[in-house]
Amino acid sequence: MQTSLNNHRPKRAMKLPAKFSIFILFLFASTFISAEIKLPVLMSDGVVLQRDTPFKIAGWAAPGERITLTFNGKKHNTKTGNDGKWRIELPSQKAGGPHEMVFKGRNEIKISNILFGDVWVCTGQSNMVIPMERVKEKYPDEITSANYSEIRNFFIPTSTNLNGAQEDLPPGNWKEANPKDVLTFGAVAYFFAKNVYEKYKIPIGIINASVGGTPIEAWISEEGFYQFPEIIKTINQNKDSVYLASLKNSLENFKPKKPQDKGMLENPKWFDESYVPKGWNNINIPGFWEDQGVKDLNGVVWYRREIDVPASMTDVPAKLMMGRIVDADFVYINGKQVGNITYQYPPRRYEIPAGILKPGKNTIVIRVQNNSGKGGFVPDKPYFLTSNNQKIDLNGTWQFKVGEVYKPNPTEGEAGFSAQNQPTALYNAMVAPITQQKIKGFLWYQGESNTENPEPYFAYLSALIKDWRNKWNDENLPFLYVQLANFQDVDYLPTESKWAELRFAQLQALSVPNTAMTVTIDLGEWNDIHPLNKKDVGERLALGAFKLAYNENIVHSGPIYDSYKNRQQNSCFI
Repeated sequence: MQTSLNNHRPKRAMKLPAKFSIFILFLFASTFISAEIKLPVLMSDGVVLQRDTPFKIAGWAAPGERITLTFNGKKHNTKTGNDGKWRIELPSQKAGGPHEMVFKGRNEIKISNILFGDVWVCTGQSNMVIPMERVKEKYPDEITSANYSEIRNFFIPTSTNLNGAQEDLPPGNWKEANPKDVLTFGAVAYFFAKNVYEKYKIPIGIINASVGGTPIEAWISEEGFYQFPEIIKTINQNKDSVYLASLKNSLENFKPKKPQDKGMLENPKWFDESYVPKGWNNINIPGFWEDQGVKDLNGVVWYRREIDVPASMTDVPAKLMMGRIVDADFVYINGKQVGNITYQYPPRRYEIPAGILKPGKNTIVIRVQNNSGKGGFVPDKPYFLTSNNQKIDLNGTWQFKVGEVYKPNPTEGEAGFSAQNQPTALYNAMVAPITQQKIKGFLWYQGESNTENPEPYFAYLSALIKDWRNKWNDENLPFLYVQLANFQDVDYLPTESKWAELRFAQLQALSVPNTAMTVTIDLGEWNDIHPLNKKDVGERLALGAFKLAYNENIVHSGPIYDSYKNRQQNSCFI
């Protein structure tokens, strides 16, 4: 029988396609990476952990991986479960530090500069977000004297999830209170922390999970809405990928019209030094154009003014203070753009580089875009140019010209879906990942975004307090919150007020045990939803903490209405 020689030839190694080889390497690398120990984002250098209570540290690694934690000379061992998660429980620690922790498995992670103290979760909307940078002109000494290495802040970037609770946070870092980094601290939270620290000399950790313009519903978990079937229906709808895809398609179909601003289309443009103004009319700054004869205009309005600048104010850096502008603005001096802010709330404080200003005539041109409501310059704000300790007042008569009129768009409402305003969206992404962190209590500053419908706010706030205490497994955690400040025009005749209704709902929340409300009716600004006096707000919140969290025998609140007596009928109503 003849045998084929092919059966006896040496077998060659099978050559894999290049793409397949790369895939195998990628798969191997991915498996190796996933096997490495991973810690929660919050558990990083500079972390503040809650003192005087047993706590646990959890993380991820490959299933079945052995993890060793070395802390204070002792080793703590655990093993990852089939789900890739591990947990180590540690005994309570006294206040102080710094400490170090070393985690070892297939890889090694060292966490340095750990402090034990009191951790406060600070949440809400923009008035809790507003950083010390925003109030630096009001509190310059507080910035320069901010040397507190034991006051630390972790600001959670805005993140949303409509499908359910996330396990970890987006990337972030712990920052110490020093003149540079304190500028990023939420001002209310910083002044609160400073007061508590100076009284007890205990390290204070601030975890700031706040997003401007968001309603309370976004901060409550799905379980917290069990008494609100309509909201549960919305939550389930938002989990439907088909529904969200249809929303996405609607948003893609919404195409803003091409801008037709004459000031940008003409040549030269209206901010250019070579432009010769024609057909401009007088208008006052500050003030809204609707109040000065330009009725119901949403669009672009240009402002222009020539000023004389002395030589002593040139060749040095200058600052332009333009109060607040509704909504967006582009500012030009002598044809060069020196500033731009895209929405109405931040103060306009523009740094002017040396060389922009020149002796004699200078031209300031401001292009203002407004989408709804009154557009223009908010009254009772600072409007001036300053350099070299000299100041030029910019209040008074300017010239204006309309560059574009926005026509109502019937499809505009289709672009109104905002994930961060949906029920549970912010809780899932920004609060759920920190519920395993032991804390001292909560600070809450929110409500402005619920003033259009204040009636259910008490029920929502009560649900939030109960929900968070359940999630942290502590029904007595102190909950300190801020009642809305005074805002908007003064009404000298009795009138209905949704802001007052929401304040009353906040007042009712004091019926929930272990809560304290900070009254700010005297700290607001009629023309600014973000009043700058954050120091008094933080200090008043601290009084609530002294009473509830630190058991001080103090008066932490002003008098609260209880009852009245009708003298004629001699009856009492409560």
